[in-house]
This record gives sequence, structure tokens and C-alpha cells, in this order.
Amino acid sequence: MSNALIVRKNQLPRFHDTFRAAQYVRMSTDHQRYSIANQAATIAAYAASRNLSIVRTYADEAQSGLKIENRAALIELIEDVQSGHADFSHILVYDVSRWGRFQDTDESAHYEFLCKKAGVKVAYCAELFDNDGSLMSSIMKNLKRVMAAEYSRELSTKVFAGACRLSSLGFRQGGQPGYGLRRELIDDAGHPKGTMERGQRKNLQSDRVLLRPGPHHELTIVRRIFDEFVNERRSEERIARQLNKDGITTLHGRPWTNWMVHYLLENENYIGNLVYNRRSNKLRQSPKHNPPECWIRSQAAFEPIVDPELFAKAQKRMQTRYISISNEDMLKGLRIRLKKSGRLSKDIIDAAEELPCATLYQLRFGSLRNAYRLIGYQSGRDCAYVDSREDRLELLSSIAANIAKQVEALGGQVTLDKKRAILVLNGALNVSLRVARAWKASREAPIWTIYRRAVLPEGLILAVRLNEQNRSPLDYFVFPTLEMRELRIRFSEVNRARLHRYRLASAEEACSVIVKAAMTSHVFRAKKDQVMRRKKGDRSKTRTVSARHQ
Repeated sequence: MSNALIVRKNQLPRFHDTFRAAQYVRMSTDHQRYSIANQAATIAAYAASRNLSIVRTYADEAQSGLKIENRAALIELIEDVQSGHADFSHILVYDVSRWGRFQDTDESAHYEFLCKKAGVKVAYCAELFDNDGSLMSSIMKNLKRVMAAEYSRELSTKVFAGACRLSSLGFRQGGQPGYGLRRELIDDAGHPKGTMERGQRKNLQSDRVLLRPGPHHELTIVRRIFDEFVNERRSEERIARQLNKDGITTLHGRPWTNWMVHYLLENENYIGNLVYNRRSNKLRQSPKHNPPECWIRSQAAFEPIVDPELFAKAQKRMQTRYISISNEDMLKGLRIRLKKSGRLSKDIIDAAEELPCATLYQLRFGSLRNAYRLIGYQSGRDCAYVDSREDRLELLSSIAANIAKQVEALGGQVTLDKKRAILVLNGALNVSLRVARAWKASREAPIWTIYRRAVLPEGLILAVRLNEQNRSPLDYFVFPTLEMRELRIRFSEVNRARLHRYRLASAEEACSVIVKAAMTSHVFRAKKDQVMRRKKGDRSKTRTVSARHQ
């Protein structure tokens, strides 16, 4: 694609002096006249008439011009110019709107100024003025920037008005349906065209999308959730835990969470209503929650899944459970429950209707133990695992930093997913960092266990086994994720033979094994070869231009 956008030398007029230029092209989804090919043709004609040779192409396809965040090509262009790696003196753009439809026109001027400061001129090939810094050019350019921004605002208003109207008529507007629901595509005459699978989009503007009840087994689960919440008085967390225990997953194949259950319980789609504009992020701004009077509601848009009376009871119960309560009242309720039950735990708190959920106690008081301490209760549970959490995190951070230092020293790249404790090396090798604590029943040998997480990408697992007192590392294991076939892996005498080949005595040895695996991965070698070929090509182009000038 990039080669197709570069003007061939035999198509240019023969001049003694040819200046090097790069072209920037961008297409969102607004008009065909802004297609990449049309932009390249206009830029090529402009370059040919001004003795410019296009040597580089930066292209952002299907990207909005409102912000720079998702425009990788423009970001790369600015970085090349600022770092001094740009081997061109001109940047050719179709028009001002292709450079961007930034809502703050100063942002558009800022990026152009960065190029000008580095000695690279920006030219707008389809505009009727030359970007030469003259008074008329400055006025016209800023006017065009304002017009480009205003176009986006007007288009956003029109699209929003159209979406509100279609939603009020019962048509689904964007987004994936909830559990137990499916999207049906219909044409402009109302004839069904089939069910849309996850990730599919309509390709005709005249088509519309309706919501329909999904498979019978999913409808059964939805009704079960409402029944357990209303009639059996179970909490969202207990419902989610039981669903996971029964092996029931969400539409994405993931375990249920209390938030997912809560979202399902408050979703009016299950009584046949469509609600639009609860949240909005117009012009790519930060999402915001809109007040109920701004919502667009279409009632009885399709066949309900849940009885409306049951749904209303669920909403009433959620409203009574989620009320503002002071810390003093929360502790008072905790004392009463302790007197009734004789002890306290997370499950006891969640099961008590008169108490907020245990998560709220953790948020208000830092931990359940702090809340227990304030009412004079001491749990008999061993909390050493919680107390040593910071030490374990510090241990994993130290190992991750050591691996990252070695990989980067060898020219590799490292990213860290702190939430899941996963290192991504050279964009190809995933390393899950784990700590195995020791535990044992009375008169039995200690056992070390790690559990399979919901997200475990293919790659390696680095498990640090602590000593029997769980105070310092005992040894290390580096093994492929394929070894984690079950929910958990136990490091004990029983499976010692199976895992012994992965055992390493020190952190240095474990880091060396991982670094070697990262630097010898075929993906990294391919990327490295690609960079070398690009550098070699740039050098050959430079020699060709130099020979021509000589």
C-alpha cells in the first residue's frame, strides 16, 4: 500500500534539483472523496509540479481527526521530525481537514509548528492558498481549521438526533447486547436478514437492528438470576459465585462478577424496553452520565424475557440496598449481627439483608479487619496472607525490574500489566509472575499452590516458592502455561518429578532463562530483521540520490 502511494521517479519531470518530501494521508468514514487513493493522486500532482520527490508515506486509515491519540501515523511523523530522523524537508497533506479536525484549533497549529520548528514545511495540496506564512495564508488556514472543527460538531449533532429518533422507534443503537439477547438485522422494508453475531456490523445505512430474545438456556439463566435476587434474597456476589461454580460463563466466555450480575438486574432490555443516551461521549470527549430526563426510552420494543413485576421488585430491592449510610450506622449494624451470629465473616455480612456488602466495609474502613477492630471483634482466621501482600508485591516487582533491565539492554521491549502481574517481552512472550505460599495441615508435609487465573495468556509462568515460614524465597520455577492444565498446580513431593526439570535455585537463573527465551523468540527476530531491512533500504536510497546529484 505504501509503495502505491509513492510517486515513481520516471513519472516526475527531470530537474537538476529535487527536494525530498513525505506525505500524510488520513481517511475516516465521512466521504469517498477523502479516500487514500484520491488524496495520494492530488498530492502526487502537487509534488510533480513543485519538484518534490515523495520518499515516505504516513497513513492513518479509518481514524477520526478529532484527537491524535489513535492516529499512530501522525504520532510517528511528529516523532520522526522532532527526533531529527526525518530525511525529508516537506510534508504534503491533502487539505487542512486531513491534518485534523481538532476541536481546539490551537492544537492543530501546535503540531504544524513543531514541524516548522524542525525545519520541515507543511503544505496543503488541495487548498487554494500556499502555506507560505503570508497574511492571507494565515487567515485562510485558521478559517479552514475552524471550519473543519465546526463540521465535526455539526455532524455529531445530526448523528445524535438521528440516533435518538431511531431509538425512540425501537431500533437498537450500537453496542453488544446483554446476556440472553441477540441482534436481528432488518432491511428498510422490515424484512429480517438474519441474526448478527458478536463483532458483526451492518453494511447498509438503510438497515436497522432490533433486539430479540436469545437461546433458551440463556433465558433460563436470566430468569434464574432475577428469581434468586428477588425471591431468595441472594446478593449479586453470591449469585455470581454460584454461576461460576456451576460452570456457566458470560457471552465472552469469562467468569461472572457481582458487577455483571448487577448490570443485568438493572437492564430494562429484559422487560422489552430500549434505553438510549444514558451515557455519552460526544466528539471523543470523556464519557459522562446523563440525568434520567435526557434518556430516550422506547417501551415494549420487543418481547420481554422477565416478568415486569419481578423486574420492578428487583429495582425496589436494589434501591433499598444502595442507600447512603454513615460509618457509625455501619459499625452499629455490624455489632448487632455479631451478637446474633456469634462471629463475623465476609459471607455472613453479604448474606445479612440489614447490612451493606462486605466490599463497602473494605472501602470505608480499609479492610474488614479494621472494621472488626473498631467494634472490638478479633477474627480467628489466619490473616498472614493479607499482612504479607505488600512483601509479595515488592518481590515480584524486583524480579520484573531485573528481567526488564536485561531485555532492554539487549535491545528488546518490555511492558508490564500490573493488574494481572504479566510481563510482555518484545510484544510476543507473556510471562505470568506468581508467588506460591506454603501451607500444611497438622502432621502433614507442606504444600505450595498457585491457581489458574481468569486471564492466562500463552507463554511462561515464573513461580516463586516461599519457604515454610513464607518469609523468603525457597526456589523458582519457570514453566510453560501449557503445564497448567488444571485449576491449580501444587508443588509437593507428589508432583516433584513432573516439575523438577523446571526448578531453578536463584532469581538470577530464573531471569536468565526468561531473557534467553524472549531474545530468541521468532517474533523478535522477525521484527529485528525488518528494522535492519528498512535501514538497509534507507541507506541504498541515500546512495542513489547522492549518485544522481553527482
